[in-house]
Amino acid sequence: MLCDVMPSVCSAFGVDGPNPLELVVQRDAVLLLIDGLGAELLRAHSDDAPNLAAHVRSTLQAGFPATTATSLSSLALGAPCAAHGIVGYSFGVPDEHGRRLFNPLRWTIDGASGPDARASHPPGEMQRLRSRLQVLGDAGVEIHYVMPGYQDGSGLTRASFRAPGVLHPASHLDELREGVLAVAGHDGSVRRFGYAYFGQLDAAGHLHGPGSPEWRHVLRSVDAVFADILTDLPPTCTLLTTGDHGMITAEALVNLDALPQLHEGVRLIAGEARVRQVYLTRGHRDHEVAQRWSQTLGTHARVVTREQALDEHWFGPTPPNPVIAHRIGHVLAVAEGRSVLVSPSQEPSESRMLGHHGAWSVEEQAIPLIVSPSD
Repeated sequence: MLCDVMPSVCSAFGVDGPNPLELVVQRDAVLLLIDGLGAELLRAHSDDAPNLAAHVRSTLQAGFPATTATSLSSLALGAPCAAHGIVGYSFGVPDEHGRRLFNPLRWTIDGASGPDARASHPPGEMQRLRSRLQVLGDAGVEIHYVMPGYQDGSGLTRASFRAPGVLHPASHLDELREGVLAVAGHDGSVRRFGYAYFGQLDAAGHLHGPGSPEWRHVLRSVDAVFADILTDLPPTCTLLTTGDHGMITAEALVNLDALPQLHEGVRLIAGEARVRQVYLTRGHRDHEVAQRWSQTLGTHARVVTREQALDEHWFGPTPPNPVIAHRIGHVLAVAEGRSVLVSPSQEPSESRMLGHHGAWSVEEQAIPLIVSPSD
């Protein structure tokens, strides 16, 4: 599981705890997160990324839902979303009128382009677990971040990564390479851990589709920079590379706005095109709404109640506390095959995307664990 990576890193640094991935760190480690790097996509396009493919040690599962805000939180906190509470691309949070849509990736309220919610929904209150980066920092490990400047101080970074550290701004691949090597290339005795992030592969997949010429161009560029990093990486540093989810190309589009029967008794529809979380108005029963959604969507989606999803441990093996459980939709609709469940009125740009993720398919869930040098 993706949430096993940071506990294993902490153990490799000598912090007490399990090391389920059996990682070994000499002095320093950098964890490079390539947004949208799915294991099945990397396997299918290994000719475009021979260096990444050659260093794959194992395949992990992203966890449900397979979406960036949830996965990055699971990574940083070493726990699934039933424990940390970032339960989707967007989800319902309570207010005086019942529910409002909260987007943790952008940390906005009332939609992705809504107002900043860092004041109204403080990151440290929305997510209360200590991060594994804080654990490393408390053990004397120096923390570094190699990522776009806008992520420094963002709601999600403050909620899930939490630990103060040295920022190496990196908006493109050359800066990413420079930042990673700056973390690794030092003569001091203090041990370092660096978290690095690159998001353009995911963006290309959403806009043009995974496997498209545009997406493959980005993958080749990532692979070339990865090879350059390995050439100059000192032996004192371990480079770990993984993804947060894979991606599928949409083939069957279901317009939720055009199906009025789906909106009967519904207060709010959250999530994304591959995983919808449905919140009901008072007086409506989840089993009845779930049955209506299931009959309407047919083979396009599997529809369950929150109770069933929790019984089947969709969000993690340990039941969530009542606050987190209340964030999950009363009904969940998980797209199957190559179907997507879009809402153009609520999400105009997302509804036009070709690439999507979030659901249970192996293409979305499987992510590579790439370790160099091999331990």
